[in-house]
Amino acid sequence: MKARKWVRPLRIALACVLVLVAGGGTWIVVQNDFAVREVRVTIPGPKQPLKGVLALPTEGKGPRGLVVLVHGDGVADASRDGFYRPIWEAFARAGYASLSWNKPGVDGAPGNWLHQSMSDRGAEVDAALDWAKRRPEIDPNRLGVWGISQGGWVLPKVAGDRTDLRFMILVGAAVNWLRQGEYNLRAELEDQGAPDGRLDAELRRRAAQIRLLEEGAGYDEYLASGLDDPPMSRDRWRFVLRNFRADVTDRLPKVRTPTLLLLGDHDRNVDVKETEAAYRAGVPQGLLTVETLRDGSHSAVKYELDDPDSLLGLITYIAAPRSLYVPDYLDSLTEYVRKHGR
Repeated sequence: MKARKWVRPLRIALACVLVLVAGGGTWIVVQNDFAVREVRVTIPGPKQPLKGVLALPTEGKGPRGLVVLVHGDGVADASRDGFYRPIWEAFARAGYASLSWNKPGVDGAPGNWLHQSMSDRGAEVDAALDWAKRRPEIDPNRLGVWGISQGGWVLPKVAGDRTDLRFMILVGAAVNWLRQGEYNLRAELEDQGAPDGRLDAELRRRAAQIRLLEEGAGYDEYLASGLDDPPMSRDRWRFVLRNFRADVTDRLPKVRTPTLLLLGDHDRNVDVKETEAAYRAGVPQGLLTVETLRDGSHSAVKYELDDPDSLLGLITYIAAPRSLYVPDYLDSLTEYVRKHGR
């Protein structure tokens, strides 16, 4: 999910004022009332405690099944600034609770997410699942996972190593870190209408950066290269250095659980054709379902709203957050969990 400049208190407050002045206050309250009860929890993590939210259905009786959610790249609190609440509600309609947590270093959580590898993130998922199985609200025999973007390098290993998962759902999952980066670069330059000379220059810059990564260059050497303006932070460089070889191809044949792969046809971050081909070739026969989200972005949001500076996206986020997502996406989550999570 893209980092959104407008998900900041001052801009949100301004938009709220504008919409409230227009007379839609009561309607907004209704649109932001989700059929889940959020409980703050602390999960014993592999390296430090995880500060999370357990979102329980408000209807029906427990114990509940559980979906563990795994973030994509970037700073993320447990609700991803509220973007997960419609997703939590979709799982609640299937009788499932949801569990997610602040990335280390975010919103008071200890640690620093930029110090993590994809294996570290997988260890967090395992710890969260094992913790949840001991909770009285949770049915330990009905567990599933959902991941977006970078979560696609985390969850297939989890799903291959465990035997207690009913399903795995992936949204905008990439296959190879380096190929994804080049695809994203080309797509962004194409959207900007950049001339061929600009693309050639950016590809040369990228090739030089990859050489530094392959050589294990330290941060000072990276800064001296002058490749990026502005440069990555020290932590970000080390994060990329730790993870740039990520590739999920060899993990897919080991997946043991039914898998739903959701791909937006307007994804500019991930080459969804490569992703679909890799999953169809790798995931064992009979386990994979692929759905293309028409007019969907990388995060299953309507592509015309998935712009950090979109005023319409901002208003939708505040006034009708369920409407951010492409039609049928939330229903697909509910139906898949009902089918495979019994």
